[in-house]
Amino acid sequence: MPPPGGRLGPGFLSEEELKNKPKVTKALLLRIFSYLKPYWKQMALVLLAILLSAVLSLAPSVLTGNIVDEGLIGRDLNKLIFYIVLSFGVTLLANLIGILQSYLNTWIAQHITYDMRNAMYLHLQKMSQRFFTSNNQGDIITRMTSDISGVQQVITSTLTSILSNSITLIVALVIMFRENWLLALVGVAIVPLFTIPTRSAGKTRWSITKESQACSDEINGILNETMSVSGQLLVKLFGMEQREYDRYEEVNRKMIKLNIRESMAGRWFFMVLSTFTNIGPMLIYLVGGIIMMHYDETVTVGQITVLVALLGRMYGPVNQLLNIQVDWIRSMALFTRIFEYYDMPVEIENAPDAITPESVSGEVEFRHVRFHYDPEREILKDISFWLDKGRCIAIVGPSGSGKSTLINLIPRLYDVVDGEVLFDGTDVRQLDLAFLRKNIGIVSQETYLFNGTIRENLLYAKPDATEDELIEACKQANIYDFISSQETGLDTVVGNRGLKLSGGEKQRISIARILLKDPALMIFDEATSALDSISEQKIQDAIEPLIETRTSILIAHRLSTILAADEILVICDGEIAERGRHEELVGKGGVYTQLYETQFSRATVTAAAEQQSYSEGESDAS
Repeated sequence: MPPPGGRLGPGFLSEEELKNKPKVTKALLLRIFSYLKPYWKQMALVLLAILLSAVLSLAPSVLTGNIVDEGLIGRDLNKLIFYIVLSFGVTLLANLIGILQSYLNTWIAQHITYDMRNAMYLHLQKMSQRFFTSNNQGDIITRMTSDISGVQQVITSTLTSILSNSITLIVALVIMFRENWLLALVGVAIVPLFTIPTRSAGKTRWSITKESQACSDEINGILNETMSVSGQLLVKLFGMEQREYDRYEEVNRKMIKLNIRESMAGRWFFMVLSTFTNIGPMLIYLVGGIIMMHYDETVTVGQITVLVALLGRMYGPVNQLLNIQVDWIRSMALFTRIFEYYDMPVEIENAPDAITPESVSGEVEFRHVRFHYDPEREILKDISFWLDKGRCIAIVGPSGSGKSTLINLIPRLYDVVDGEVLFDGTDVRQLDLAFLRKNIGIVSQETYLFNGTIRENLLYAKPDATEDELIEACKQANIYDFISSQETGLDTVVGNRGLKLSGGEKQRISIARILLKDPALMIFDEATSALDSISEQKIQDAIEPLIETRTSILIAHRLSTILAADEILVICDGEIAERGRHEELVGKGGVYTQLYETQFSRATVTAAAEQQSYSEGESDAS
């Protein structure tokens, strides 16, 4: 896309753009034009409109000769009026056709960007979790928004500009040489001089533009850091308002100076360009006058006027076509960036013969599972265990031991590198993805709520849920009392990412959402970490009946949570170091004993203190 602040002359590519200039191949062009194929009828109309508009827009310049020779010099009022009205009518018709062309251009561009956005969104939805964890979120959104929106500019501006300016230039040259080839040569000879001020101003403007862009990036960085909720809180807590203002004011002043320099560079350019645009007509008048007075009396004032008018009409297309190289390269780079995402392979997808069982119990088995993000660092090493229907396994271990990675393999957020993960006796890679994920519910440590109401967030799990089902799920998750106390109940707005709620409230709504989904396998990944011990106990009381009837996996840092499990797996350095029940593991002196002494026992003491405080509060209230 053109650099910020507009475009002068041919412009110049940045060093990065020159270095990464895309290779324009036949395959790339065919792929780009394939998006135009469904709209070939509309494109044919656009081409016809461009041709008619270009020819008709030049007609008034040609009619100027008749107005001068036959109307003014010939002193014929009727012809004068006729040619003026004809010129006005042709101009009006050319403008009407231009409006039609603009509408068709916009219509085609909007529909192509609509198709591309849908295709990109669908493709990105199929990408594995690895894609979203390894790619910058801002870059993903830029491809979806700015890059694809840029396609509209390519179609409505770059492509149309090439066609319309080329046609206008060719038609103008043909008419000029038909009128008088010598005077046409005189007028055209001045055109190459356009490149001199254009390139000089372009270099200056681009240099300033690069500085402005860097300055703009710095301003955006300051705004992103200090205007966000977390950033603004940090500024206030450390009393840094004045420091941040001074930093912003300094960069803002620098930007103003650059904008003034950029604006003045443009003024000097237009002054020089205006001078050159007047040299051509003056030369035609001079040479035409000499020829008419001394060498060829058939040359008329009208002919000279026509050539001057046509020369003026040529300057615009010439200037636009000088710019087109940069626009073309940037357009190709734009499509290349978009196609890079389209061509990223989908790692997690349905098998051609994906299975959708009629019934499901939720059994899980890991058979010699190995996994890594980077071959140099293995995360899971030969993990094997079996989880029967209705049983519960707790997974504990130090941070970074691979606990969350292990459970992410079950719904195929990632696929194993080696071994198998089975769900109801079938390799998850053979199961239909929608079926698999429908029957697995995960409550993660990082709760995510959409910026909407509590009801909307709950209905995300079950869009057709009744009011009674919503209430029951909230009661089981111990959040219904809080919801009832709100003025709008279930229609309370939670804010962006649930910021209007406390961590415990968000987590309990998340648990209610999973309960509403009613999956065969329930996974709680540090699900109660944001809750105090009292709320955690209430949640524990609610989910224990579910654990008794469904397969469940618990990852927790509190002893009370893992005591309800039928078996405890201790993960250390990607391996199952120990397994068994609490009573068996606590006295072994291994990893679990260390976790118990440093983490679980402390959590138990904290829970007891909270329970005592809660009881005293109840006693005082009585």
